[in-house]
Amino acid sequence: MQEAGAYYLQWLSHCQKEFHIVFEDIFSAHDSATLEQLKELSAKRRAIEESINETSSVTDAIAREMSGGLTSHCQQDLQKLELYLPLLANLVLHVESVSNRQRINQWISLLKIRWTSTLSSSSFFKITGPKFFQIDSLKFELGMTLFLYGAILHERAFEVLSEDLVQSANLLRKAAGVYNYLALEVLPSLQPMLPPEKPAEAVTRISSAMSLVCLAEAQAVTIKRAEENGSTGGLLAKLHYGISQLLDEAMTTLQWLLGDYKDISAHFVDFISSCKAIHELRSYKCLAQGHKLDGEVGIAIAVLRKASRYAQKKLPVEQSWKLIFMEEVNDVSEMLKKYEDENAFGWRKKIPLEDELPLPEGKIIVTLIPYQPERWERELAFKI
Repeated sequence: MQEAGAYYLQWLSHCQKEFHIVFEDIFSAHDSATLEQLKELSAKRRAIEESINETSSVTDAIAREMSGGLTSHCQQDLQKLELYLPLLANLVLHVESVSNRQRINQWISLLKIRWTSTLSSSSFFKITGPKFFQIDSLKFELGMTLFLYGAILHERAFEVLSEDLVQSANLLRKAAGVYNYLALEVLPSLQPMLPPEKPAEAVTRISSAMSLVCLAEAQAVTIKRAEENGSTGGLLAKLHYGISQLLDEAMTTLQWLLGDYKDISAHFVDFISSCKAIHELRSYKCLAQGHKLDGEVGIAIAVLRKASRYAQKKLPVEQSWKLIFMEEVNDVSEMLKKYEDENAFGWRKKIPLEDELPLPEGKIIVTLIPYQPERWERELAFKI
């Protein structure tokens, strides 16, 4: 999971782009305080925009000093987003309370809120450059910014993976909480105004799936820690199968969309199905090892034979994930040969049929960290 996830979602956070917006040029401020807040909002957004679009002229040394000493680009981006999001939430709150919807809608349309998508197949295969989606809603701006925030939390989790497994898992749980908040609190009200051609990131079920993916990856990090602490066999088998169950739920969530919304990158879908297959194979391996330690070599052989048959039907499409998957398949084959040889020349245990094996059991031990949005409650007044 870590191998494929690090590649895919780091790519996602670098490729999601936003289009330039100047709030004070569009919203007519009633007083100087409101004007200054709109300018601050534009400046905070511009800092994010220049960072993710890689157009900033600020040197690494100055960026580090401006962030209070943060050396990681991910940390700097997270800080920028955490400064922008409360201001944006405050603007959304005040704009929604204005009764003159015609004027507000006119202003929002003039903002030309545009973002690219990394999960839409129409964007993924666009050769002429990034495709921008424009949707005239501040909730769209909030949703896409939060989606980016979750992706960078994910990237930071892999940045610290080799140093701090607990922090890495918590960052992934935090990302899961961001996507869950998006799916429950932000995106539902946006759905009625989405045009037929929309970015996948603005679709509620996509965020639900992303929350499950991040939870699955948090459990994968937890397994790594359990292995370092000496856990083997049955517990690891249940934890790996728990990941498979989380990803199966994510796939089911996406399948609901395919009838009405087909513009989901096949790359993204293959990522989830590949990770599911990899962890199911690892579950079978750990289960077989547990049975072997208990002297149940026949059952261990039956489990590995089942794993081999499963692997034949689950080969990923993407080459990088295919290589990881084939490593697992080779491990299963070598383990199976070893166990069969040992059983033939020593143990001589009966090998049960596949339908005599107990059903796999999954265990999910991670939970999301709820996203608690900040809002800087500053009064905004507009000339309507």
